[in-house]
Amino acid sequence: MITKFYKKCDENELLEAAQILKDGGLVAIPTETVYGLAANAYNGEAVSRVFEAKGRPTDNPMIVHISSIEEIYPLVTAFPENARKLADAFWPGPLTMILPKSDLVPREVAPRLETVAVRMPSHPIARKIIELAGVPLAAPSANSSGSPSPTTAQHVLHDLDGKINAVVDGGECDVGIESTVITLATNPPRLLRPGGITVDQLESVLGHIEVDPAVISELEDGVAPASPGMKYKHYSPKAQVYIVEGSLESFKFLIDSDRQEGDMALCFNGEEKDIPIPSLPFGDEGDLDAQAHLLFAELRKFDELGAKRVFVRAPSSEGVGLGVYNRLLRAAAFKIITPPVIYGLTGQTGAGKSTVGEMLKEKGYLIVDGDFAARAVVEKGSPVLDELARVFGSDILDENGELVRSALAKKAFADEENRQKLNAITHPAVTEWSIAFIKKNLTKEHKGVVIDAAAIFDSDIQRYCTKMIVVTAPENERLERILKRDGLTRDAAMLRIKAQKDEQYYKERADILVRNYAPYTLADELKLL
Repeated sequence: MITKFYKKCDENELLEAAQILKDGGLVAIPTETVYGLAANAYNGEAVSRVFEAKGRPTDNPMIVHISSIEEIYPLVTAFPENARKLADAFWPGPLTMILPKSDLVPREVAPRLETVAVRMPSHPIARKIIELAGVPLAAPSANSSGSPSPTTAQHVLHDLDGKINAVVDGGECDVGIESTVITLATNPPRLLRPGGITVDQLESVLGHIEVDPAVISELEDGVAPASPGMKYKHYSPKAQVYIVEGSLESFKFLIDSDRQEGDMALCFNGEEKDIPIPSLPFGDEGDLDAQAHLLFAELRKFDELGAKRVFVRAPSSEGVGLGVYNRLLRAAAFKIITPPVIYGLTGQTGAGKSTVGEMLKEKGYLIVDGDFAARAVVEKGSPVLDELARVFGSDILDENGELVRSALAKKAFADEENRQKLNAITHPAVTEWSIAFIKKNLTKEHKGVVIDAAAIFDSDIQRYCTKMIVVTAPENERLERILKRDGLTRDAAMLRIKAQKDEQYYKERADILVRNYAPYTLADELKLL
């Protein structure tokens, strides 16, 4: 079959597309949501060809599209007042209503159901074609079943060229995800599929509505889907998709802890430069409309790039975001990952950081000891130690080939350039060690991870920390603790204190400030962790 392509969308082209539909053919048409693969809704054989062209499961119902309110009456046995209110508020637009169907609706449109889904698109070309055809059009998304829905005519041709009669190019779709679906066959009305019309908007017209559990969970076995997009894995590239809950920092940790060839990410604008695998953005984190508009187009690009696994930053489930999250759930086949919450723990010497770490361990956190990690990576024979000896000289090693820390410190801290050389060698190794430690030791019983490191603000490991915990105490109390703990002279202890950055430096970088001095108690300071 040769698929015709209508680009001008003038009267002649639209008349020709309409005639194809009258004759029982299949035409992909633009709507404000996604491109739909349209067939005469009164022609059961034509509707069956839609299933065949898409490879669509035959128990998955379709939405019937109309161009005027008068066209709904032959399709339904009742058009209640609440339906009229919704039509007045949101038609034409991205809202589908499910109502009791008439005998004119063939079984192919709504298999095993006594209802029919109807909507009036706002795209002028879609409505004009329906008007010219003179019949309502059954039209699921114009893609191969299971793949991301098409938001451009080129997406349609990629999937269905040679399988359908024609494609009408009406430009890029505005909304980008399929319509909101609400059933009015229940009391109260129930949202079956979220989209461009939000729950709040629906409730502003109808009052309370229910949200079907299948919006954010899998449909139970044996239950017939009452709406498209409820039952099967949908909207997915060839790669396995994973939704990753949590912060950008935990997202990066997840990727670095199990990176494989072919891994890619879908993230929010600006984050792609911080994520260590090829990444595509799909809008600002707070711009839910942009995320909806870009989602399917970006998911399709992963096939072009050869992705094998795609990790997705979880969007908000508020407003239009619920529709985006719903589509991603289907794309991921409900595979959701929640990486551990990772806190960085630091503070000036003598502030009580180690004490806080012990208390957090008792609360159920896995503690990563930064000092231990720093020692572990420079053990005798390690690649890090070999590199340090090459850069700073073999005299930093003793006769047994082990590190003499004082000798290294004397050279490494002689000037800023040497300090940076030291960090460039040791920090990546400490980070790699810490990631491996977390991966090996973290269990489901742990509340999260705490990385205890005095120099964490100078380390690249901080990029994995969701929040920074800083422990503070007055200088006089810190001094007394150091004297008691380390057996130093007062002058030596003061030199150690003065060698560190001042308290303000730490406070400015703290997300959580723990005050380890009277009248505060650590139990109260840590009660929210």
